[in-house]
Amino acid sequence: MLEKLFALKEKGSNAKTEVIAGITTFFTMVYIVFVNPSILGIAGMDTQVVFVTTCLIAAFGTIAMGVFSNLPIALAPAMGLNAFFAFVVVQKLGYSWQVGMGAIFLGSIGLFLLTLLKIRYWFMASIPHGLRVGIGAGIGLFIALIGFKNMGIVVPNADTLVALGDLHDPKVLLGVLGFFVIVILSAKGIHSGVLISIALITGLALIFDPAVAFHGIVSMPPSLDSVVGQVDVAGAFDLGLLGIIFSFLLVNLFDSSGTLIAVTTKAGFADKQGRFPRMKQALFVDSTAAMAGSLMGTSAVSTYIESGSGVSVGGRTGLTAVVVGVLFLLTIFFSPLASVVPAYATAGALVFVGILMASSLIEVKWDDLTEATPAFITTAMMPFTYSITEGIAFGFISYCVMKACTGRFKEINPSVAVVSILFLIKFVWIG
Repeated sequence: MLEKLFALKEKGSNAKTEVIAGITTFFTMVYIVFVNPSILGIAGMDTQVVFVTTCLIAAFGTIAMGVFSNLPIALAPAMGLNAFFAFVVVQKLGYSWQVGMGAIFLGSIGLFLLTLLKIRYWFMASIPHGLRVGIGAGIGLFIALIGFKNMGIVVPNADTLVALGDLHDPKVLLGVLGFFVIVILSAKGIHSGVLISIALITGLALIFDPAVAFHGIVSMPPSLDSVVGQVDVAGAFDLGLLGIIFSFLLVNLFDSSGTLIAVTTKAGFADKQGRFPRMKQALFVDSTAAMAGSLMGTSAVSTYIESGSGVSVGGRTGLTAVVVGVLFLLTIFFSPLASVVPAYATAGALVFVGILMASSLIEVKWDDLTEATPAFITTAMMPFTYSITEGIAFGFISYCVMKACTGRFKEINPSVAVVSILFLIKFVWIG
């Protein structure tokens, strides 16, 4: 049956290899079931419920990817979008989490329509490489800043904007320890370093932090009513949220599409143009899962680059993804653990993700200022304005300014010009 469903021999694999690959991928990305509730909890959402819904959408999305596209690719709520939602849309701008999640849903609908109309990759390919790199790296720095803040190592300061936190605080030291556990284990090729770090720091927190309490390990899943069905899509039709919705769309577009190409290339499936077998099915699963995730209140769902860890140990078919999905379903019964994990235990994971995302800056043409300037502006403005939207806006506008003022008008393609004009209109009329 497995051979019929996944063509294991044709792909040069077998059931044992695929199961091992699935377990490997799961342990490299299962940290999301602790990190996502921790971040969304700051927006006022029930962390235990978010734990369960994160497991559910990761399971269904990943299994669907395995069955319909026969690719070893896993999906889960996207890092970056969840932080942007909680810290900017809800905390900074003051929208309720229900409305903010509605904005993510509308952005996900945009992604689905781009896929349905077959213009998704045309749009992605038309965005200059430097801007794409800048967006990814900027999100990395934005996530890292949030990680340092949750760790307590970066704190607000009225005179210098930010300052070093209290290094005598045990919680700060535990957060720093967690980060180094992750990067050292990852440098040694231990794929589950993030999970090991979260477990270790949570265990130490139970000993040294009176605020952290143990509530058990296994239980039946809680009622999902406090989150599922509460998303306010109608409330997201707000003029002030247009830029936010567009940012959600743009980030998810680059993140998911780029990850699909990266993982299929690593597996040897993709050609030089980034096309791979059953691409249409993969894109539809990806965009549908993004809508479903936001509607369930878990943030938009995206493909995970950690899928590459399973590919590296031999995963070549959708059976790898199905194994990952089944493991996520089993994880649902461990929801009490979500309330035990303190924010500083997951902070190291955020900084680590920032490192991985910022590494792409090496691809920028630094000797060409018309390319380097917008890439740098995009990257820098995200953490400095505490907004992914503003980073993208200033990046696109600076690209057009640099190309136009240096006589290189022909390099400004229509999609970049239109996006830049839309952002300029936003700044003039909305602010």
